[in-house]
Amino acid sequence: MKNKIAGTIIIGIAILIGFIIFAFNNALTEITSLSCSEGPTCPMWKTIDAQTNISIGILVFVIGIGLYLIFFGKEEKVVTKVMKIKEQLKAEDITKENYEKILSKLDDEDKKVLEMVIDAKGSLMQSDIVSKMSLSKVKVTRILDRLEGMMLIERKRRGMTNIVILRPAAIK
Repeated sequence: MKNKIAGTIIIGIAILIGFIIFAFNNALTEITSLSCSEGPTCPMWKTIDAQTNISIGILVFVIGIGLYLIFFGKEEKVVTKVMKIKEQLKAEDITKENYEKILSKLDDEDKKVLEMVIDAKGSLMQSDIVSKMSLSKVKVTRILDRLEGMMLIERKRRGMTNIVILRPAAIK
């Protein structure tokens, strides 16, 4: 909510409270003047004065907050977390020819895993890699860790498994 709107609402509520205080004090003064026979030395007058002063003090404080928000309150920008959408590779860009230079520098197992991801047009479930390569889950995880360290792939959690995605920057 904007500060000026909040300040205006607070001042409006304070004005309503001011009318209630005024009506309450008038009623108390009338009751005290009818029931108190001692005159100005009656203790009821002192309590009315104390209650009036306290309520007016609170009212002035609330109005001060409202005025501060209207005139001096800085507008805060709502910051939302914006995910940077990475440039997606087009299916025709994902070919072994585009990745020959990278593939030539990799070990055999790393090369096979990266070729599987390339053949799958850039994304593949980690469980599919485990089943197709007939390697242990640990071995596949370590291979993927190496490829991820080289900034060639990226793993994202999908339910109980990971999806392996080819990074767009890997082609350059």
